[in-house]
Order: sequence, then structure tokens, then C-alpha cells
Amino acid sequence: MPLRDYAVIGDGRTVALIAADGSVDWLGLPDLDAPTVFAGVLDASRGGRFQLEPEEPYQVTRRYLPGTNVLETTFRTERGTARVTDALSLDDDLALTPVRELQRQLDGVSGTVPMRWSVQPRYGYGSRAPRMEWRRGVPVAIDGADALAVCGWDVGPVECRDGEVAGRFDLREGTDALIALPFAHQEPLVLPARSECEARMEHTCQAWRRWAGSREYTGPWREAVSRSALALKLLVFAQSGAVAAAGTCSLPEFIPGERNWDYRFSWIRDSAFALDAFLRLGCPAEAHAYFWWLMHASQLTHPRLRVLYRLDGGTPARERVLPLAGYRGSAPVRTGNAAAEQVQLDTYGELLHTGWLYAGATGRLDTDVARRLAELADFVCAEWQRPDSGIWEVRSTPVHFTQSKMMCWVALDRAIDLARRRLIPDRHTPRWRAARLEIHRFIENQCFSERGACYVRSAGSEDLDAAVLLGLLYGYDGAPSRLRSTVDAIDRTLRDGPYVARYSGEDGVRGSEGAFVACSFWLAESLARTGRVERAATLMDDLVALANDVGLYSEEIDPADGAFLGNLPQALSHLALISAATAMDAGLSGAAR
Repeated sequence: MPLRDYAVIGDGRTVALIAADGSVDWLGLPDLDAPTVFAGVLDASRGGRFQLEPEEPYQVTRRYLPGTNVLETTFRTERGTARVTDALSLDDDLALTPVRELQRQLDGVSGTVPMRWSVQPRYGYGSRAPRMEWRRGVPVAIDGADALAVCGWDVGPVECRDGEVAGRFDLREGTDALIALPFAHQEPLVLPARSECEARMEHTCQAWRRWAGSREYTGPWREAVSRSALALKLLVFAQSGAVAAAGTCSLPEFIPGERNWDYRFSWIRDSAFALDAFLRLGCPAEAHAYFWWLMHASQLTHPRLRVLYRLDGGTPARERVLPLAGYRGSAPVRTGNAAAEQVQLDTYGELLHTGWLYAGATGRLDTDVARRLAELADFVCAEWQRPDSGIWEVRSTPVHFTQSKMMCWVALDRAIDLARRRLIPDRHTPRWRAARLEIHRFIENQCFSERGACYVRSAGSEDLDAAVLLGLLYGYDGAPSRLRSTVDAIDRTLRDGPYVARYSGEDGVRGSEGAFVACSFWLAESLARTGRVERAATLMDDLVALANDVGLYSEEIDPADGAFLGNLPQALSHLALISAATAMDAGLSGAAR
């Protein structure tokens, strides 16, 4: 199944990918970063899946129910039309509820549609078939402390064999059916009544609509921003407030290829965009929870920052390879992420900018937080001259990446402003000013190519890097002419239609990759900020049209055929869309530095 044909549902704890043919091909339990019980997208034969579709040829259309993350799939056959409504249900606090619950409600719209279904749970990323038991007439798939029940109503006779629960039935006009998968982890398994499931589905729809209805953006790309906000909300881990970079692992950046990474962690790189999005969209609760999660997660290694953190704030597991075939043969399949051990100096700029945004919104900082932000600025003064692996986590030899230096400048610039407003201790302000000036000289003298008339990827190179656009977006104090000509160079060299590549040059990993979606939105916003409003709006329109049929983006897109590549949904893609749309709508176009 093409990655473009996947939709996502979630409950603030985990997410599931659902293909256009009705198959649930990804589901980690109990949490988003836990091993999967369905991973058919990575290995159709061993990964596990939940298939549900008509037994005869069909055409399919999909949508999210308005204002929700509840998916509706409509199958049309020659004999009739059937509708499936999928959700990971939200806790209604009214009754004893399962830890997690996947619901699939079926409605007969017209005629009669023969349906077939099959639940094939495989625990531990497909490594273990479950032990099957029956409890109160319900088949339950057990693996150690985990239990997944298959509760069905009006779904025909149920067969249970060889780690599979399956059935078939005719769905007639005016009738309905329901399959629910309640899950338990280290606690008793709750087997719900049908009425309880139906009430939770209704509660889930209402809860999503309340949340989406409170968002504040009303600009020209309202529908795309609203869907991006809902997609982003799916990646907010409710128990901690962390924002996962993506919902999946090891989906390839090129097919077949080995650029297959685990993105189910929270990156400091995304922090400024995430907090800015929460504030612009009117999500103070999410902004508050996320900022405090950032400060909690980073305290153990303070003042040094890790590149990424587990959703509970812990250290990611070491990168390892799973014995799965990979999406369309794209192996190796990896979990964990070795980038966690890298040095990335840009993270200090992103965290201090995040603190600056938070302080701007709240008007204050906790004393301990203020002290730690000031100490981060001290750390930048001591470390900025080091080479690093950069925002793109190259696996080649560390170098002096321009974007990293720009974000070190941003870190000190924000610290100086916070100190000026007496929000953080100001005793080291002279040192910060001196280091900021040194960094500026380094960038202007060693990271700008007179021949190319642009900021380059790293000191002394002639390669380009779309990440330097972040210098413009975060307010790096370059000459307006240099910033504008850099935008032009990236527009001219890294862009192919609406698609923008991340960089030119080597990165230490074999193979190619697609265009990076976030870079395209950064270019649109940069064009607007340097006064090219009409070009920016045209690019935005083109980019919004690149979403799949339900408004989602993956990490990358193949310019050759528009195929989705990389993990999905991708937080940075949707964050960049929100940033570009809200900034352009706020009248920042023409505000070229």
C-alpha cells in the first residue's frame, strides 16, 4: 500500500495507521513508542495487522469526521455501500475503561455488502505470536503482561486459529456492526459492553470537536492549518506533554533504501516551532505542558542537551535492527536512534528561543528555569566553536554547520533579551554579548560564499542547506541583502517545483532521499518575510495541495511521482505548515530584515 494511502488515528497515548483498504497496519501498545502489535506496514507477512474490507471489488473514499481525528472510510461495491468509522477511543471518566481501545464501527448505507475481517496480532514488532484464550466468550491474544481482546457484535461467526481471529458477514442497509479491541498492560483486561463502546465513540467525537473548535486561526489556509493542528495533537503524548517527531519508525526516505529511522521520540529541534504553534493556535495548556516537559527532560544532563528524548523524558534505547523485511524491501528496519549520542549545537538556540517565547506569553519564568536558561547561555559561550553533526544528524565527520552557528547566535540573543527584561540572571550579559559578536563574525566571514551570494551549508564549503532559512525565521542578524540572496539561492538550486531538498553534499549515509516537506514550507515563509508575498502564497497553495486525501503529510515526498516517503504523520511537516500559514496571515510578509 503506498504510504500516501495511510490515515492516522490516535488517543494522546498512541497512534494507528489505517490503509485505504481498511487494514490497520501500525499500532504500538500501550504507548506510541512501545513495541507494536500491528506492524504490517513494515512486514506484511510477520508484522501483524487488522484487515477489514468488502469481499468483492470496491471503490473507497475517506475523510475525518469534521473537527475530529475519527476516520470514516466508505466502501462502494456493485451491490451496496458500507461505511467504517475508526477511532482510538478517549477515556470518558464515567466507567471502568480499557487502557487503550481501538474501535471499528460499521454501518450499512445501501444494498448489501459482504464483509470479511481478520485480526492478526503479533507482539514485539512481529517477533511473537500471541497465546489465544477465551474469556466470557471473547477471544483474547495474550503475551506476558499484555492482553488484547477481540470483541465483536453482529460480525458473523468468529473463528480463532493460529494466532488469528477472523469472520465474515453481510452488512445490509440500515444495519450496523462493531469490532472493538480493548487492551490491557500489567492490569486486568476490561471487556466492555457494546453500549459502553458506542458511548465512548460519541464522547471521543465530541471531545475532538471541542478541542478543534477552540483553535484560533481563520486565515486563507484554515482547513490545512486545522488538520495540521489535529495531526500535531495526535503526536502530543498526553501523559508528559512531549511532542513526538512522528508516529512510526523506519519508514524509508527512499525506496528501497537504508535511510530508515525511528522518529517516535521528542526532538529539541522541534521545540521552538511546537511552542510557537501552540501559542499561535490558542493552545495554552499544551504550550505549558510541553515547556515544562522540556525543562524536566533536560535537567539530568544540564547544561548539556541531548538531541532527543523519550516521551517520558528518559534516554532513548540504543539503535538496533529488527528482523523485518521493511516497507517494500527497505531494510534495515531500525528502532532506537543513534542520533541521541550526537552533538548538535543548534538545540541550544531552539531551547532558548522556546524559553523566550514562553516568557513572552506568560510574562515570567520560574526561578530555577531562569537560572538554567542563563547557564545554557554560558554553555553556548564555551562550546559554540566545536564542530557538530547539525540539525540533519549527518553520520559523516562533524563540521562547522552554518545553521548550528546561527542558532548559537540566536541562543545568546534570546538570553540577552531575557536578561534585559530581568527574566533571567544578567550577571554574564557582557560575556554573552561578546560571544554573540564572535559568532556573528565567524558566520559572516566563513559561512557566506561571495561566489554563490549565499550562506552555505558549513564553513568553507560551497554546498547549500535549506536549514539556514531557519536563521532568517528565528531572526539571525544577517544583512538583509545576504538573507534575501540566500533565499534566492535555495529557491533556485534546491527547489524542484514545490519540492525543496534539504541540502547538497555528503552526509555519511548511502543512497538518496526525497524532498523534505518542512523545507518547502520554510522557503514559502522566507519568501514572504523577504517581501515576495505573491510567490510565497503561490508556493503555499501548491504545498497545501500535496497533502494526501485526508490532509496528512509524511516527512518527505518523491518529486518524481509525489509518493510519500519517511515516517508519518511527521510533526515537523505540519509545524512548518502552521508556522508559514500563521506568519503570512499575521502580516509578516514584507517585514524583510
